[in-house]
Amino acid sequence: QACHLGSLPAGINKHGGGRNMKDFELGAIQERFADIVWAHEPIASGDLAKICEKELTWKRPTTYTVLRKLCEKGLLQNRDGIVVSLVSREEFYAAKSAQIIEDSYRGSLPSFVASFISKKNISAEEADEIQKMIDSFKKEG
Repeated sequence: QACHLGSLPAGINKHGGGRNMKDFELGAIQERFADIVWAHEPIASGDLAKICEKELTWKRPTTYTVLRKLCEKGLLQNRDGIVVSLVSREEFYAAKSAQIIEDSYRGSLPSFVASFISKKNISAEEADEIQKMIDSFKKEG
């Protein structure tokens, strides 16, 4: 009923390589669905439908329609009734964050950080934690 892929789509690996975040743009409902899959994978499609019925009040056909769409996007795979992700939750959200910075701040991380910090008071502990992250990335890069 959903897509059945024998192998990974061309240009994709389990880590999302070869694809742009634009390929994985999801609406809020699709994102919630993906979160359910990430939390339970690997999961039988029938069990996924039951969870979606309980958590999202969806009927079974709605679950299979959304599953098919996310398989077509290359985010999920349904093989022999077992659903798994082709892109991890961490990679998806990291790419989504990078896309927001690209779209809203012309790719400038310092502009994003300045905008974020100007709207939120951060504690000394948070500032120290951020500085430690910056310092560790400087050493690695």
